[in-house]
Amino acid sequence: MTAPLRVANCSGFYGDRLAAAREMVDGGPIDVLTGDWLAELTMLILAKNMMRDPAAGYARTFVTQLEQVMADCLSRGIRVVSNAGGLSPRGCADAVARVAGQLGLQPVIGYVTGDDLVARMDELRAAGVDFAHTDTGERLGGRTVLTANAYLGGWGIADALARGADIVITGRVTDAALTVGPTAWHHGWRRDDWDALAGAVVAGHVIECGAQATGGNFSFFTEVPGLERPGFPIAEVAADGSSVITKHPGHGGMVSVDTVTAQLLYEIGGPAYLNPDVTARLDSVLLSAEGPDRVRISGVRGDSPPATTKVALNYQGGWRCTVTLYLTGLDIEAKAALVERALWTGIPGGQGAFESVDVTLLRTDKPDPSTNSEAMAQLRITVKDQDERKVGRAFTARVTELALASYPGFFGSGLTSPRRPGGQNHVGSGRSFGCRAEGPGAAWPGRRCPLGRQGRQRQSWPVVPQRPGVRMAGRVP
Repeated sequence: MTAPLRVANCSGFYGDRLAAAREMVDGGPIDVLTGDWLAELTMLILAKNMMRDPAAGYARTFVTQLEQVMADCLSRGIRVVSNAGGLSPRGCADAVARVAGQLGLQPVIGYVTGDDLVARMDELRAAGVDFAHTDTGERLGGRTVLTANAYLGGWGIADALARGADIVITGRVTDAALTVGPTAWHHGWRRDDWDALAGAVVAGHVIECGAQATGGNFSFFTEVPGLERPGFPIAEVAADGSSVITKHPGHGGMVSVDTVTAQLLYEIGGPAYLNPDVTARLDSVLLSAEGPDRVRISGVRGDSPPATTKVALNYQGGWRCTVTLYLTGLDIEAKAALVERALWTGIPGGQGAFESVDVTLLRTDKPDPSTNSEAMAQLRITVKDQDERKVGRAFTARVTELALASYPGFFGSGLTSPRRPGGQNHVGSGRSFGCRAEGPGAAWPGRRCPLGRQGRQRQSWPVVPQRPGVRMAGRVP
């Protein structure tokens, strides 16, 4: 029987701790270094990056991290498995190869493709695939997509490792596949070893989000030592699919039945956890403490996988602009109502002129405030539409016009105009839009400015300090 495979995680998302790969390689013995870089939103971000630079379709921080540890991984036989390939697994592999050459190293680099379905959308639609939203049932229809990626399983990874790859880079695979692939290869599992595969899925699911398994985002965070810098998790996966979740000694955070349970229940929809390789029965999972920072996962049962796989799609979602007005003093509700009446009266068609409108009054004010911030409520007004012009100056100018003609103490932030279309994620539940400040007198997002000044100041050049002795009052005849 093969020894347990020690699978370490060093990333839970694109932007996670850059030093984590180095920490996991230096912190103790591991066999495989993995990381998850791809949320559904990340695919949209990478697509936008590729609009500016066709070579920017992968998570570049992964290449930086690998540059730091590649030599040590090769010398110690640590395999690296990552989904950082995003929309360009080959591009990521090429970037890693260039770094390896600069370091004088010669790793065997494999990459897994097949998840990108953009070129096949017409074919799949013609075959009757409706791409219904998994939560709402909404059909994709004839929308033009920016990205379309099927969630692949772990067998492509296992095949690459069997062919001698030291580093395996994938596009869109399930998060758990980053653990399933290496363990299936290491233990020589068959494709119908359902219980073992299900155990690996559960182990992969626990470690996929990095420090969330070691106390991050944990409801009882006050019980977690060293949470200022928690360590990343390790899954020691045995030949029967059982595993022990742990971390390196001396690293912050903790691994307990509670932290593992919290992560186990994260992002699941029911007891049947569907994956392309196996259906894991989460109602069969047994957790037990095996020692300090060691939790055993056992008893996991698996069934055959579903006949279909999930596909994440992103498409252009429209334009959005958000303005936040601050209300102080008495009669907060009356002030908010006045702003709304005045604003919608000044826009032809009122709220109905936009695809959607959201107005929220946030009562962040306190009855007896001791500071200015405690005296302020926030009226947040968001408009969205497919037509950029509607949510641009045509909207923000109407807000600016209220500066001297509305409630007392009128000021706000986020008086912005849209910069570029966002995208809607057809697996998630919302749209992403971009905004920027535009032109003299506009406030940058997050910067609070009195709108009265914004409406008056029309200079487009900076005011430079004058030299001593030069008066600014006026022109001398």
